[in-house]
Amino acid sequence: RRVMALPGELWTELPPERRIFCSVLLFSWAVYLWEAFLAHRQRRVYRTTTHVPQELGQIMDSETFEKSRLYQLDKSTFSFWSGLYSEVEGTMILLCGGIPFLWKLSGQISGHAGFGQEYEIVQSLVFLLLATLFSAVTGLPWSLYNTFVIEEKHGFNQQTLGFFFKDAIKKFVVTQCILLPVTSLLLYIIKIGGDYFFIYAWLFTLVVSLVLVTIYADYIAPLFDKFIPLPEGELKQQIETMAKSIDFPLTKVYVVEGSKRSSHSNAYFYGFFKNKRIVLFDTLLEDYSALNKEPAEGEDGENEETKSKAKNKKQGCKNEEVLAVLGHELGHWKLGHTVKNIIISQVSYYKLGCFLEDFVIIAVSE
Repeated sequence: RRVMALPGELWTELPPERRIFCSVLLFSWAVYLWEAFLAHRQRRVYRTTTHVPQELGQIMDSETFEKSRLYQLDKSTFSFWSGLYSEVEGTMILLCGGIPFLWKLSGQISGHAGFGQEYEIVQSLVFLLLATLFSAVTGLPWSLYNTFVIEEKHGFNQQTLGFFFKDAIKKFVVTQCILLPVTSLLLYIIKIGGDYFFIYAWLFTLVVSLVLVTIYADYIAPLFDKFIPLPEGELKQQIETMAKSIDFPLTKVYVVEGSKRSSHSNAYFYGFFKNKRIVLFDTLLEDYSALNKEPAEGEDGENEETKSKAKNKKQGCKNEEVLAVLGHELGHWKLGHTVKNIIISQVSYYKLGCFLEDFVIIAVSE
C-alpha cells in the first residue's frame, strides 16, 4: 500500500489559487537565487583581483583600480543583503496575508471617505498609495545606509541629510501624481475590456511608457535638478561633429547639476525621431562641476554644506574623455539598442498577459 503521495499528485490536488500562490513564490525565489549566485561569482572576482589587469595597465594606475575594486565590493555586498531582505520581506507579506490585510484596510479608509464597495477603483488607489508608502518607509534605512555610509566612505556622496529627505519626499509626491491617475485609467480599461482586456491594457501601458520617456527630461527631471544649455565652445562643436558623423539628429545639449547629489559622472540622450537631446552631468565636465568651485559668499546653507564636501582632486574629464563617454551612449542609439529593448519588453508584457489569461481560465474551469 502506498503511504506517501508523489509530489506531482500533491501538486494536482492543490486548489488552483494555491498553485498560483506557490508558483509565484517559487519563481520569485528561483530568480533571486540565480541573480545572487551570479553576484557571488562577481564578488569573488572583486576579492581576488588585487592588481590592475594587463589590458588596463596602460590606462589605469593601481591606486585608482584599488579604489574602484573596494567600492564595487562594498556595493555588491550591500546589494546582497538588501536583496535578501527584500525577498524575505515579500515572502513574509505573502505568507502572512499582508496583501489581503492591506486591501481590507484600504476598503475601510475609502469607506470612511464615503466610497462604498462599489467604488473598487478608489479602493485600489488607496491600496496602491499605502503599498508604495510602506515600501518607501521600509526601504528608507537601506537608502540612508547606501548614501551616507557606502557613498560617503568612497567619497561620492554630496548630499546633506536635509537635502536627502526633502528629495525623497518630493520624489514620492511626484511619483504618486503620475502613478495614481495612470493606474486608475488602467483599472478602468481592465474593468470594461471584456475578454480581451489584457490587449487594451498592454496598448495603454505602451502608450504611457512612450509618453513618459518623451516628457521625463523636459517636465519631470527639472523638478529635481537644474538643466542649462551647454554654452558655445570647443566641446559643443566636437559633440555636434560626432553626432553628425553618425547621423544622430541632435537638437540641443544640456548640462544637468548632478554635483549636488553625487560626484558620479554620466551622460545620456533622450527624445524620439528627429528631436534628440544630449544631457551631460556637470561632474563630467571640469569647467562646469560645482565640486571644482569655491562656495560663493551669501549662498544658502544647503549649497554651502553640499559644496563643502568637495575633495581637493579636481573633478571632471577632458574633452576627449567626455566624447569617449558620450560615444558609448550614442553607440546604443546607432545599434538600435533602445528600440530593441522597448520591443522586447513589450512583447514580453503581451505574452505574459496571454499566459495569465489562460492560467486564470484554466483555474476557474477547474
